[in-house]
Amino acid sequence: MSSVAVFGVSPGNVPVYHGSDLKVVDRKVRITELVLRCVIFGLGVLAAALVGFDVQVKEIFSIQKKAKFTDMKALVFLVIANVLVATYSLLQGLRCGVSMLRGSLLLNKPLAWVIFSGDQVMAYLTFAAVAAAGQSSVFAELGQPELQWMKICNMYGKFCTQVGEGIASSLVVSLSMVTLSCISAFNLFRLYGGNKGKSSGGW
Repeated sequence: MSSVAVFGVSPGNVPVYHGSDLKVVDRKVRITELVLRCVIFGLGVLAAALVGFDVQVKEIFSIQKKAKFTDMKALVFLVIANVLVATYSLLQGLRCGVSMLRGSLLLNKPLAWVIFSGDQVMAYLTFAAVAAAGQSSVFAELGQPELQWMKICNMYGKFCTQVGEGIASSLVVSLSMVTLSCISAFNLFRLYGGNKGKSSGGW
């Protein structure tokens, strides 16, 4: 008996799952996916609320100046991105929950491609939004003397602090979306492996 047969490993050194083992792996992957989508939904809503409702009024020489997220286009982009990813994650989370309740854990190829593509788009969107908002926040915090841009956060400390909290939440959302993209890639490409005949379930 060869070592390949003993250890249950295919010639390509890829683990082979049979019967109940495949179902256990499927369930663990789906639970992880559901938890991540719930985290993304919660933090996405939190980030959008922190930035979207952040307002600070400052009186300068008897003139009231109001700082709000619409004054900075990068923050508008961040709020929109978080609303989109939160909505998307809510819908996908409901799909995951329904599929687990129905017991149909394996995906078909068209649905797997849709989920994979959607997760990729949302991962890139959130990453771009966090990067843009982060760069704008650095300018607001440190200014840019060469361009005569003053430090905004010296005057609007509360506003900047709350925006920073929103960006931190968005960063966690972005990293979670990257992780979900890896999971959806795994769910998709395993359908083209040795178990593709068994992976023809619906939702």
